[in-house]
Amino acid sequence: MYGQKGNMKGYVHVYTGNGKGKTTAALGLIVRACGAGLRVYLGQFIKKRHYSEIKTLKDRFPEVTIEQYGRGCFIKGKPSPQDIKAAQDGMKKLRKAMLSGKHDIVIADEANIAVSFDLFPVEDIIRLIDEKPENVELILTGRGAHRRLIDRADLVTEMKDIKHYLDKGVASRRGIES
Repeated sequence: MYGQKGNMKGYVHVYTGNGKGKTTAALGLIVRACGAGLRVYLGQFIKKRHYSEIKTLKDRFPEVTIEQYGRGCFIKGKPSPQDIKAAQDGMKKLRKAMLSGKHDIVIADEANIAVSFDLFPVEDIIRLIDEKPENVELILTGRGAHRRLIDRADLVTEMKDIKHYLDKGVASRRGIES
């Protein structure tokens, strides 16, 4: 039960699918967790920009630790050796944070995409799940979740893309999409 830090059982969530809202769902969970006095670690694979939500979390939620493991550029095609190293170093940091005892919730944002881009193998996330302390909630986000992760998770939500104004050429808007 939430509100009993350190005593609740932690589960594994997967937020996946082609629709908008995977990271947003994880961010909503952060807000809820902070309201309950829980401590959160947010590790973002591939990303390395100052999104509006990152600014808000850093400015207003001291119980949230944020690290980004990207290089600041979108990966198109085959990832570079630098992209692979950044993601693998990020996985080590995320694992260390999860095992540190300092966080009630650990979010591996865009971990599913990182696997599909071959930045690290799915076995790295399976190992993370296997080593997860009993009281830590582990959240994995990103399109294209590997079947093995879906099978191992306790909760899986698929965001389905039905209609989006970005498909009509609307530019990403600050505070809404970025």
